[in-house]
Amino acid sequence: MSDTSSVTAHRRGETDETRTERPERRDGDEKLRCPECASSALVADEEHGETVCDDCGLVVEEDSVDRGPEWRAFDAAERDEKSRVGAPTTNTMHDKGLSTNIGRENRDSKGNSLSSRQRKRMHRLRTWNERFRTRDSKERNLKQALGEIDRMASALGLPENVRETASVIYRRALDDGLLPGRSIEGIATASLYAAARMAHVPRSLDELARVSRVDEREFQGAYRYVVRELALEIEPADPTEYLPRFASELDVPAETERTARELLEDAKEANLHSGKSPVGLAAAALYAAVRLTNVHVTQTMIADVSDISEVTIRNRYQELLDAREESAFDGPNPAPQSL
Repeated sequence: MSDTSSVTAHRRGETDETRTERPERRDGDEKLRCPECASSALVADEEHGETVCDDCGLVVEEDSVDRGPEWRAFDAAERDEKSRVGAPTTNTMHDKGLSTNIGRENRDSKGNSLSSRQRKRMHRLRTWNERFRTRDSKERNLKQALGEIDRMASALGLPENVRETASVIYRRALDDGLLPGRSIEGIATASLYAAARMAHVPRSLDELARVSRVDEREFQGAYRYVVRELALEIEPADPTEYLPRFASELDVPAETERTARELLEDAKEANLHSGKSPVGLAAAALYAAVRLTNVHVTQTMIADVSDISEVTIRNRYQELLDAREESAFDGPNPAPQSL
């Protein structure tokens, strides 16, 4: 019989001979059982690296292998930063980034050029790799559509989260059978336009039509169809969402952008934005703001940035100024006007 310290250290109230026994299996049962009381209520104590019987307290196994990482993380961002499991999956690729991609450079790992025989072999491997990556029509459809989404998003300067959302919308449309009778490019453009609206970084119809391979009427119809069939919750576009991009491209001061935002807020209170193009209102508000803050920006410059005609800017400009005057007049204590 071992001494009391050995019993306390290795067995919680049992003999040392029992401690050295391994867990046994009985009657063909695949579950581990306690060798002392034949109980299957074994609890893993990860802090001490032991497996303990919950009924009798016997330490069944000790010095177990810790299969977790050697580092510690205290939040999700730190955990993702320290993880070493490869690139995350993404919906912007038809295979979600899980397949192998063979590069086009005919060089080995040391940078040396491949021989003609090796180049032929690599060309054959690339061909078969592409065939295996797109094994059916659905994967070929996804590959073409997601490539279109990525191309248009790059041309429009849209962030990565918009591309992911657009890819998810297109996948849903494909799974629900919305593609028959409509072009891949049209549904892809509609998905990107909807994703930009949902992420509050919208682009105008003219901008989408400029980078899309289909005309504006086709992808507008596809957009309404996708939104209706997939029941997407998309709020009406807010004119203030276009202001930061226009102001950044024209390099106007922050005071001018703030004034334009105040003009749009006054227009909302007067219900002036109902039935109006949000892009036209944003362009007109910016033009009114540069006039009020004495910044040298012409109508032509704003029209080029916003893809809005100068006539529309002038019309909305006057309406915004009228709404601002009405808001100032209806205030609690309007300032007296000098004669």
